[in-house]
Amino acid sequence: MEITKDMTIGQIIVTNPNVAPILMEAGMHCLGCPASQGETLEEAAMVHGLDIDDLMSKIAAL
Repeated sequence: MEITKDMTIGQIIVTNPNVAPILMEAGMHCLGCPASQGETLEEAAMVHGLDIDDLMSKIAAL
């Protein structure tokens, strides 16, 4: 399954657990938080001041 910026963090981790280290390295340390279950990757990137396109490139490189 392809990972998109509209998926929640929870969905992404279930789909591909190998994404977790990329998110942790980017500063998203609360992957299991209740907020991460309802927050999209794009929303989380915005909250953390990250460039979503750069983050998506790193994920796609897996």
